[in-house]
Amino acid sequence: MSVELTVEKIARAARAASRKMAGSGSAAKNQVLRTLADAIQARTAYIQAENQKDISYARKKGLSSAMIDRLTVTDATIRSMADGLMEVVQLEDPVGAVTRGWLRPNGLQVSRVRIPLGVIGIIYESRPNVTVDAAGLCIKAGNAVILRGGSEAYHSNQALAGIITGALEAAGLPGEAVQMLPIRDRSAVKALLQQEEFVDLIIPRGGEGLIRFVVQNSMIPVLKHYKGVCHVYVDESADLAMAQEISFNAKVQRPGVCNAMETLLVHRSVAPDFLPSMAKRFIKAGVEIRGCEKTCRILADAIPAEEEDWSTEYLDLILSIKVVEDMQAAISHITLYGSSHTDAIVTSDYDRAGRFVRQVDSSVVLVNASTRFNDGGQLGLGAEIGISTSKLHAFGPMGVEELTTTKFVVQGNGQIRT
Repeated sequence: MSVELTVEKIARAARAASRKMAGSGSAAKNQVLRTLADAIQARTAYIQAENQKDISYARKKGLSSAMIDRLTVTDATIRSMADGLMEVVQLEDPVGAVTRGWLRPNGLQVSRVRIPLGVIGIIYESRPNVTVDAAGLCIKAGNAVILRGGSEAYHSNQALAGIITGALEAAGLPGEAVQMLPIRDRSAVKALLQQEEFVDLIIPRGGEGLIRFVVQNSMIPVLKHYKGVCHVYVDESADLAMAQEISFNAKVQRPGVCNAMETLLVHRSVAPDFLPSMAKRFIKAGVEIRGCEKTCRILADAIPAEEEDWSTEYLDLILSIKVVEDMQAAISHITLYGSSHTDAIVTSDYDRAGRFVRQVDSSVVLVNASTRFNDGGQLGLGAEIGISTSKLHAFGPMGVEELTTTKFVVQGNGQIRT
């Protein structure tokens, strides 16, 4: 069977499964998630053995250490996946919730009710935990999902998909509600993007190149997240010890993820005191610093930044630093070079914090906290399916509620339109 026919068969089965999922109750969906959390932990050795095949493949391909870090399934990764599923169990089921209701003068009762989106296609790179996060959220929201992980995570994803299918079937729900495309070649992605008859939404997760490829080739609506050029601005009123901890965490804790800081903006009045000790700590952690002219005058080890650095998502231990005249200059820089992902201010001035929050048009804006908190689990959404930097139909971390839409329900007692 050709790639196109194989993908169409999968999409057709997903559409049929989505109808059954839409009618399933909370108890059945939660049972799947509990069973899956237990099964993942019980089969840790099997999952990690399959993951080792992927790590070997990634090393042969010459993937960066940051990418291999994203790919690796550790014991902590397993626990995180299981814990994320149990957090989703605790979330209120959004399906059937009435978001608004009103009575018309003619006696009609109008309501807006949450319903599943239907069939979602998710295309992503590395990070096998996305397989479980995405499946768990889609199941909770009553959707079917077609997953296509990166070729470098093929064995890990196939192993996890098999476990998910077993958990669905054990609860009496269709195993086709979660399917993994079994084809490594990119032709499978192109074929999926043509299935507008069966798939309602595409969510790509990965580098800018992947997302632009999806947008350019899809006949299905795409929820976009091009890149995470995230900033921390250290204000003139900042507690510099706090600013140092936040900046270090935002850059170094996991540099290969989309909510890691890529540019540090520092008010000119605190730069001479803040940057030397901050840079010393960064350099000790292996961070390469690329600075503006003022930064380079303060930091002898800084490499002069090029124009393209300000808009680059490094996903590595590389950091751009710019000394700015004031907060408005910082906001202007973020507006010009940012990606509407995550931006933070460190300040003790309440009014400045409020102005920063209002004027920075990003999916998550933080005050006195690390950019690393732009994460569904950290913000109380349970596991997340991605972070949207487009405003239709969701903006920011996408949890279970963002995987639903609404329909109108109108109740009458014989009214006719004249």
